[in-house]
Amino acid sequence: MSHDLNLPGSVSTPAIQSDWQAGRLSMQGDSYPENSFDLFDQVIDWVEAFLARESRPLTLALELVYLNTSSVKAMMDIFDLLEDAHEDRRAVEVVWHYDPRNERIAELAEEFKEDCSYPFAITPLEVPA
Repeated sequence: MSHDLNLPGSVSTPAIQSDWQAGRLSMQGDSYPENSFDLFDQVIDWVEAFLARESRPLTLALELVYLNTSSVKAMMDIFDLLEDAHEDRRAVEVVWHYDPRNERIAELAEEFKEDCSYPFAITPLEVPA
């Protein structure tokens, strides 16, 4: 199942790209899909498959702007998978880039980070002056 995800973003769904060879999963944009399970199940399946088949590090690169409640729950499921992998001594990390003008998403990222013991960077994007 080492096929990569390449889901274009929409008004209500983030763009999602995975790179199996690089051990990288990226998501950018807003996430308030009608059915977050349809969207995130394939992401969770990809993460589970990668962690099951590979021993290489996995990086989750996020640039999410807004998440609705069901998207938050799905992200928690993904972060839990990473936490389990980390406890098995796997190298996993999250890098969450955010717009410094959007304090709410930085606070949300901080809340996620509190539950994670693996590297979880929350980094402001460069904003053009």
